[in-house]
Amino acid sequence: MRSFGALPDAFAAPSGSSAGKPRPLPDIVLDLIPRPGEPVTREAALLLLRRQLGRIQSRVQEAFEAHALSGLTAARMLGELTDGLIYAIHAYTLAQVAPEQGEPGANPFATTTEPPFVLAATGGYGRGVLGPYSDIDLLFLSDRPLGPRGRRAVEFMLYLLWDLGLKVGHATRSIHECLEDARADATIQTALLDGRFLAGDAAVFAHFEEAFAQARQDWGIGQFLAAKRAERTARHKRYGDSPYLVEPHLKEGRGGLRDIQTMYWLARYAFGVKRMPELVGADSPGGGLLTAREARAFKRAWDFLWTVRFHLHYVTGRAEERLTFDLQPVVGARMGYTRHGKQDGVERFMKHLFLTARDVVRLSRLLEPAIERASLGLPAVSKPSDAALTAAGVAVADGKLLFAPDRVVEEEPAIMLRLVRAARDRGMELHPLAHRALIRAAHRAQALRGDAEANTLFLDLLAGRDSARWIRVLNEVGFLSRFIPDWARIVGLMQFDTYHVFTVEEHTIEAIAVLNQLEQGELGEAAPVASELVGQVHSRRALYVAVLLHDIAKGRGGDHSEIGAGLALEICPRLGLTPEETETVSWLVLNHLLVSQTAFKRDIDDPKTILDIAEVVQSPERLRLLLVLTVADMRAVGPKVWNGWKATLLRELYWRVAEVLAGGLSVPERDVRVARAKQAAAAMLEDQPKEVVERFLSLGYPGYWLSFDPESHARHAGMIREAEATGAPLSVCTRVLEARAVTEVTVYCSDHPGLFSRIAGALAVAGATIVDARIHTMTNGMALDTLWVQDAQGGAFDASHKLARLSVLIEQALSGRLNLVQEIRKVRREPARLRAVQVPGRVVIDNFASNTHTVIELNGRDRPGLLHDVTAAISEQGLQIASAHITTYGVRAVDVFYVKDVFGLKIENERKLASLRAALLAALGGPGDEAGAD
Repeated sequence: MRSFGALPDAFAAPSGSSAGKPRPLPDIVLDLIPRPGEPVTREAALLLLRRQLGRIQSRVQEAFEAHALSGLTAARMLGELTDGLIYAIHAYTLAQVAPEQGEPGANPFATTTEPPFVLAATGGYGRGVLGPYSDIDLLFLSDRPLGPRGRRAVEFMLYLLWDLGLKVGHATRSIHECLEDARADATIQTALLDGRFLAGDAAVFAHFEEAFAQARQDWGIGQFLAAKRAERTARHKRYGDSPYLVEPHLKEGRGGLRDIQTMYWLARYAFGVKRMPELVGADSPGGGLLTAREARAFKRAWDFLWTVRFHLHYVTGRAEERLTFDLQPVVGARMGYTRHGKQDGVERFMKHLFLTARDVVRLSRLLEPAIERASLGLPAVSKPSDAALTAAGVAVADGKLLFAPDRVVEEEPAIMLRLVRAARDRGMELHPLAHRALIRAAHRAQALRGDAEANTLFLDLLAGRDSARWIRVLNEVGFLSRFIPDWARIVGLMQFDTYHVFTVEEHTIEAIAVLNQLEQGELGEAAPVASELVGQVHSRRALYVAVLLHDIAKGRGGDHSEIGAGLALEICPRLGLTPEETETVSWLVLNHLLVSQTAFKRDIDDPKTILDIAEVVQSPERLRLLLVLTVADMRAVGPKVWNGWKATLLRELYWRVAEVLAGGLSVPERDVRVARAKQAAAAMLEDQPKEVVERFLSLGYPGYWLSFDPESHARHAGMIREAEATGAPLSVCTRVLEARAVTEVTVYCSDHPGLFSRIAGALAVAGATIVDARIHTMTNGMALDTLWVQDAQGGAFDASHKLARLSVLIEQALSGRLNLVQEIRKVRREPARLRAVQVPGRVVIDNFASNTHTVIELNGRDRPGLLHDVTAAISEQGLQIASAHITTYGVRAVDVFYVKDVFGLKIENERKLASLRAALLAALGGPGDEAGAD
């Protein structure tokens, strides 16, 4: 029997629909078996089948890429056409497997001793849908174990499929074996749920379906539901437990195709339905588990994800399921997403994808508990002994909280917040039925805007214990977007870079989680100062609201800090904050990048840097709030952003600004500070002869003495003394600073133009990343350059063999024996998937940030040797680099240099500045790259 036409999958079109019907292809069976009992040779069959397979694949691809088919319709069409191919192969196989007795062409399974088998599709193919490069899962099913001819037929057919280049998953079982294997294995149960007849003895398949339905009833849905939940948890742990990862896995990630399929499997197991619309209506299985609108939402998500998947397969030419950075613009463009206003096409496409994933998560939370209760019965709802719970309209079932049966959420929307607060206060979980009710009633949150009780409850949840968990619940059910309309604009909003791991709203919730960790003392080692300060802030509620709103204006164009500060002035009063709290929140949002930008992009040893930030902050309380907000924001970006070096810079900046604020916005005169530094250094060298100490104190210019602590000065004195005693032309000293997660590299040699550039090139070849540098020329004409480096993972460069190689490479680079340009080209480049992220080159020259130096800030795409190239360009312009501060944000590098001209002055001549800009832009990008200068 041949099976075509309506091939049911989870969201198949209603019976009689002509949607997705393929144009007829030639009936290849007649070509394979031109006369009964006389099939063509295997070689000829392979040629015919390959030609037919090519027709099928090209037919679907052409129609899909012409936008004549959506992804789901294309998947059905491909599945149906593949059915025809498999049927033809099955018929050819039976014709080829000759019976032991009888006339040519006789049925090889006509004897009573050889059981007939049926060919069934399982997996995605069983649901009637196939991706362009999906596996074809087949089940060879029989009443009894196959005999020799049956096994020969299976083997013949499989080899034919493999020779066609198809990926085939297969199993050969009797009905009894299927049921026995499935009894203790939910994976096999799932595969059999998708079983669909293709060819063979239809009576055998009917017998199997009847036996499997009875077995499911005997086993019950409880074990299957538990297995699917455990499988889903493990899958999400592996592929990402958030639906908002910026490189999502379409199939296995949270909110992906597998999550929709899980809902289908549960509904199929419990009620035998094959389409989600069958769960709509009072007369449907379960009594109407879905509304028509919810069923349509399932269908939309299913169709959209299949469309993205088809594009992904066709673009990559393989069964690729992860939507990486390099593929996102390509797929988005193929789907017609273009720039609208301030948003790029790729960002609009990814937002649609994330919102679809969010809908899948919500629909799963909505349907799964309904299936469970319809199958197992309603939970025993008990009246809580706690009078406060009863008054709040909350009940208990299965040890979890849900709405009391006599309370109607639609009429009393504040009960949603009461329920969540009750769960937090009592350390209990929300019942799955509570999640279902919250999702369905979330739209009523708009009635709570400006409501005093709702504001009190919400702020209590936001600033209370474990607040990130409960804010995430409110976000996932859709409450937050209705309660704070501006929040809806950042839901699913991604930033097309490699720095941010999450979408904007997920990053914000992660930042709240970091704030929770700081308060609970969980980050005492990683962020000791912030952990101490968070307990000292007086404006705690304002701090939490500032974290909630710090990125609220992303995606609107312009400076999101400035726009966000204006939005905060509107949102905070609506949330019930006092005027003082509102002003504090607005100020924090406006300046939430101030501390990090200063710490990583300015010389914090320059007094003006400290005075400038102190003038903005003005109060110790605001400094505490800003430091804590900065730590929460940075640690929430992603796991690789925070490291010991950045923690050190933030900590040093905080204490220096705090000291200035405590002393009244003043610092000692420079001469006084230099004298103190020399005295401290001399005290460290008191065991040395007086003339040795005096010689060392005469070597450094004022900038040198103000750049290091006394211990470093003492180490430098020993290094210089040893170099002079041995007559060494070059000395390289390395020191691993584990607490700061960096390695300090000090180089002492004869100074000459381009020295720092050569050192930077050698370090790039060694695989070290420079994060900070101090460059000093001593009074004896020697250079004393100190660089702090990390490995590729953001840790200290500490392997002994790597440190030894690093020293050798520096020596070879400075002696001219190392061709830096060639060696840098050999350094491993970034993965191809990251090349789609565009980083225009940009040069900013600032003569106001420092009293003594011109500050150059460079923005460009990070690459091996970038620092070598830009420092070479600076040297070729006749400038001296006093310090360098290097930061990377994904593939974007931000390099800041404090420079002077040969006379020790700032660069203020316009022609000289124009020449400098042009040289730096050329070093940043190269021909054809976009760049700009300020």
